[in-house]
Amino acid sequence: MINKKLTVHLHFYLLSSISTAMSATEILHLATQYSIYSPWFNIIFGLIGNIINLLVFTQLKLFRNNRSAFYITTETISNFLYELFFLCSSILTIIYGDDASGRSLFWCKFRYMLNHPLILMNGYMISCSAMDQYFSTNYRVYQRQICTIKLARIIVYTCIFVSIGHSIAFGLAYDIQPSVGCVISNPIWVHYSSYVYYPFIIGLLPICISSLFSVLAYRNVRRIVRRQIPIVRRRLDKQMTALVLIRVIMFVCLGLPYNTYRIYAINFPIPRIKAMEYAVGKLINSLFLFFVGLNFTVSLFKNHKSFE
Repeated sequence: MINKKLTVHLHFYLLSSISTAMSATEILHLATQYSIYSPWFNIIFGLIGNIINLLVFTQLKLFRNNRSAFYITTETISNFLYELFFLCSSILTIIYGDDASGRSLFWCKFRYMLNHPLILMNGYMISCSAMDQYFSTNYRVYQRQICTIKLARIIVYTCIFVSIGHSIAFGLAYDIQPSVGCVISNPIWVHYSSYVYYPFIIGLLPICISSLFSVLAYRNVRRIVRRQIPIVRRRLDKQMTALVLIRVIMFVCLGLPYNTYRIYAINFPIPRIKAMEYAVGKLINSLFLFFVGLNFTVSLFKNHKSFE
């Protein structure tokens, strides 16, 4: 009787395990397929949009020596390089079924050294363009004179240098663990990522700076009618401010979910032996990565309506 009960329980356990394994396999397959095909929307439209942006901001005389346009142009170049990187990653996923970071230690480290500077530059340039737009639309003359095109170039070069140096150090902290793949293995860097990098450096800091100064710039342009400035300059200030404000809103809405999830994933990596949790985590990561990719793609829509 006992043996019969044990057999029934064992049979039920095996059926449950097989059912769970099949569900996990299906979810993991869905996550893999989604990660293969969904980025192509961002890649195609992102490459086209960023090329158009570069042509608009570099060829039109209206934007020459405009600091906000210079920051947006730098952001556009960064976004274009990010889309090229994502294109290479998507090709690897199609060939090998994943991005190969869990099998190659060099690629595990190097992909983050390539990827993170572009993510940092995206947040830096959005924040800089919002701050510059606030100063350039300020009714106080001395505040409008604070920012110059020379200072803008110095800021951009400094941001490039800092982001590359930071990302090299950050990429070296990644390692391959057989149970979870390519993850940060150093406890110090895990804490840094959880409490500094994702929450502040690419999270709250650029979000707060860009949001605050874009709102203040929008308030400035509402007073712009009362200032004695040429109509062309007045119209340009309004258009650039609207462009920056829309860009900040998209930056906050599309980047915040992924940053939040990354904090959780770094602190609680899911081993492969937990099939269901691992598969669900992969699917969530793929969904949030798609939204992050949209953050580098929205450049297609962000300027053409404003400058008609």
